[in-house]
This record gives sequence, structure tokens and C-alpha cells, in this order.
Amino acid sequence: QVQLAESGGGLVQPGESLRLSCAATGFITDANVMGWYRQAPGGQREMVATMTTRGRTNYVDSVQGRFTVSREDKKTVNLQMSNLKPEDTAVYYCNFRPLYAGAVNSWGQGTQVTVSS
Repeated sequence: QVQLAESGGGLVQPGESLRLSCAATGFITDANVMGWYRQAPGGQREMVATMTTRGRTNYVDSVQGRFTVSREDKKTVNLQMSNLKPEDTAVYYCNFRPLYAGAVNSWGQGTQVTVSS
């Protein structure tokens, strides 16, 4: 079992920045992928950015050049969000998944990001 604790959400104006952080505890495999997903009201959950323990990253097109995912170690993941837009408003969820076949996803409780003037 893996537990995820997120922090860093809030209310900002368009063009401002926010940083999200997530720390995993429990059974943490050496090889894993951690990242961020988001869900806007009435929408489906979508992948925002992920990073493996080997440093491979993946971003949704809409955040390329504005968001940066990073990791200090196998248990943490951060998301630096710059030039935020109203369409970035959503609940952001941290995700953890070991890198082996059949692995189960673990999710954080979610943190609200609201971009509004």
C-alpha cells in the first residue's frame, strides 16, 4: 500500500505561478512513475505530467512550456506551474505506480487549483 500526501494548491490570478508537491509513504518500489492528473468540474480526469525514476517525462500538450515536473527521489514529485490560465482550474491528484506489469495505481486525495481574476 502506498499513501500520497499533496500540498500547494490555492487560488491565483491568470499569469501567476504555483508549485504542487507530493510525498509517498509505504511500500515504494525503486522503479516507479509519479505524476499529476487533474479533473475539472464536469470533466474527465486527465494526465498532466509524469516522471519516472529514470527521469523520463511526459506532459499533456496544453501545459508544455508552462509546467515542469521534477523529483528529488523515488518518493516525491513536484509540479511547478507557471503562466497559469483559467482553463488550468481543476482538482489536481498525485499518482504513484510501480513500473512492473500489473501494478496498481495509488492516488492522493486531491488539491484544488483555481485560476481566476
